[in-house]
Amino acid sequence: MPNATHFVLTADDFALTPGVSAGILELLEEGRIKAAGAMTNRPHWRSGAALFGQFSGAADLGLHFNLTCGVPLTRMKRLAPAGELPKLPALLRGGVAGLLPSAEIAAEFEAQIDAFEQAMGRPPDFIDGHQHVHALPGVRRVLADILPRRFPDAKPYLRNPADRLASIRARGRHAAKAILLASLAGPFAPQMQALGFALNDGFSGYSRFDARADYASDFASYLVAPGPRPLVMCHPGFVDDELRGLDPATESREAEMAFFLSPRFTEICAAAGMRPSRFSELAE
Repeated sequence: MPNATHFVLTADDFALTPGVSAGILELLEEGRIKAAGAMTNRPHWRSGAALFGQFSGAADLGLHFNLTCGVPLTRMKRLAPAGELPKLPALLRGGVAGLLPSAEIAAEFEAQIDAFEQAMGRPPDFIDGHQHVHALPGVRRVLADILPRRFPDAKPYLRNPADRLASIRARGRHAAKAILLASLAGPFAPQMQALGFALNDGFSGYSRFDARADYASDFASYLVAPGPRPLVMCHPGFVDDELRGLDPATESREAEMAFFLSPRFTEICAAAGMRPSRFSELAE
């Protein structure tokens, strides 16, 4: 397929639960995805890191920075006074109001990077955020302070979750979510580019997390108006009891798994003239 366009297809939430991790590992093994992000504050990270690390060099393996699910690695007296990270709406309200505890977030961010590096023996290939927290108001300022110091030379690429309005409209699906995030995260990409970090240019993958929906049709829309360096997020995995108590995406993960393992996935990519690749291939 000589005229194919490259895009990064990245699975979020490795280590969220054993079932989610197992699904992501299967897709990495089958070569269906070329990137996956790990939640290193989750209790399953340490036990799953060795299997995750087997795909170093074959896929981009990154940090999925988490401020909204489970227990933090550090003591967060203001953000998580009872020991549990806040839900997204509370984090977002604090960020918009300028009330987030920057020092606490900075310490937690560094601890999650440390946990990745200690388990993997190397820095992450990329950094993004669970529920896009890395790019939200009040959090992105912390990353802008830490990332240049932490990665002065070889830099991980960063996820830009804000896409162009014209591209969002051209896809015709999940526009409200995409437009809201674009408005919240708009300053993230130019700020990080000014610091010397590479980011995707083009972003899609929003869904309703409804197992009854036609995910194949959703996925086909993700490849419309993709942008010059596109990234598509996905949330595959197997459902377990732990997942049902943690995350809004449950049975929809198995629907995504089934799609990515099916011929329909490769057919849709071929029809769009695109194929999943690593970030380093996007400029080729």
